[in-house]
Amino acid sequence: MNITFHGAARTVTGSKHLLRLDDGTSILLDCGMFQGMGEHTEDLNEHFGFNPVKVDYLILSHAHIDHCGLIPRLVAEGFNGQIFCTPPTMDLAKILMMDSARIQEQDTEYSNKHRKKNGLPLLHALYNEEQAMESLRLFKIVEYGEAYEITPSVKFSFTDAGHLIGSAAVHLTVTENGKQTNITFSGDVGRYGDMLLKSPQPFRQADYILLESTYGDSLHKDVGAIEDALLEVIKYTCEVKEGKLIIPAFSVGRTQELLYALNALELKGILPDLHYYVDSPLSEKATHVLMDHPEVYNKDVTDVLKVDANPFGFKGMSFIQSTEESKALNDNPTPCVIISSSGMAEAGRVKHHIKNNINSEKNTILMVGYCEPNSLGGHLLRHDHEVFIFGEKYEVKAEVQAIKSMSAHGDYDDLLHFISCQDPEKVKQIFLVHGEYEVQQHFKEKILAKGFPSVEIPYQHQKIEI
Repeated sequence: MNITFHGAARTVTGSKHLLRLDDGTSILLDCGMFQGMGEHTEDLNEHFGFNPVKVDYLILSHAHIDHCGLIPRLVAEGFNGQIFCTPPTMDLAKILMMDSARIQEQDTEYSNKHRKKNGLPLLHALYNEEQAMESLRLFKIVEYGEAYEITPSVKFSFTDAGHLIGSAAVHLTVTENGKQTNITFSGDVGRYGDMLLKSPQPFRQADYILLESTYGDSLHKDVGAIEDALLEVIKYTCEVKEGKLIIPAFSVGRTQELLYALNALELKGILPDLHYYVDSPLSEKATHVLMDHPEVYNKDVTDVLKVDANPFGFKGMSFIQSTEESKALNDNPTPCVIISSSGMAEAGRVKHHIKNNINSEKNTILMVGYCEPNSLGGHLLRHDHEVFIFGEKYEVKAEVQAIKSMSAHGDYDDLLHFISCQDPEKVKQIFLVHGEYEVQQHFKEKILAKGFPSVEIPYQHQKIEI
């Protein structure tokens, strides 16, 4: 058999790994969208590098757009196999893919107004809402720990990866010519001691491991410090500078962590008396999904639920629904906190909030997660003096800060902990995916130092026999 790495290969987004068996069966692990790749993003998302018609099955690790975001396009181009995922992933993927379709169509329409004025070729959305809905008919729910047989020669199971509600590591057993091969795909690995979720589960012995490496050269700070950091930047921006605090945050996962931290500040009686707006209809839906699956919570959240029925709601917080309400926030000079997607500031309403508030030193843009270097968030994190938003140049006068410890991805200690359940001598090879190449090179040395004999860093579209 062989595996070809069609995405998240020496880059973070676009997760797509195609396993092809000797009998011709093809199994795709994830079908994610590339994000924040600058001028190359559109081309990368339009060309899979393989024929969707010839893919038999898809196993989805979790519902983040860089892992599920191209499923509707895959189906539109001829894929008609089953898509396996956990129950929460099914719930989230539905709202995320529908939201992605809406954002694509809205952003494309907005950008095309400017492109038409400048005589540039018009853009096209990757897929529409109808195509997103059509892909959902192929989803098949598999519970954590359930041994599921895809074909007589292929079985798989999920274990909790602790990264996102419903996130899973995928464990395949492939039988060819009387020989069994165990393959593990980590998906995205969460943190041990996550703010909301249970820690990643140990897993059975694998022969080959596809391991994410986003923070393979970093150590995160203590999760408990996040509340203090949030409180400090809120007071400084909204009370001292009397400005607005704009927080780009992914609608699923990061927004709920922010709300949980802010709610904790209120429970302590120290949350500043301000308006806190969550300007993302998707975030409200995702928060309801999280509340519908209390089985994913860790003990700390379970304990909070004993005294607070809604750990994501507090005084002054409101969800913004309509476009009109969103636009009105930009016309209101009152100091406030606006949490809006997307986390890399590449799409959605947050781009408009940044555009309308970037020209004042009173305001702060707070980055709370990973950003591709070429994304708008990446440029802001580098403290570029000028950035382009919707094709127009803006001077960065607003202050840019970051809370780097807010990550749903494990750091290198977490990742090494994740594979510590393995006998290194029995793992034939580890493939590092979902990471920047320089980071992966550092992380490779850390893995080798733990006794694992072989670590490969595949490049885009590289095929490897296993």
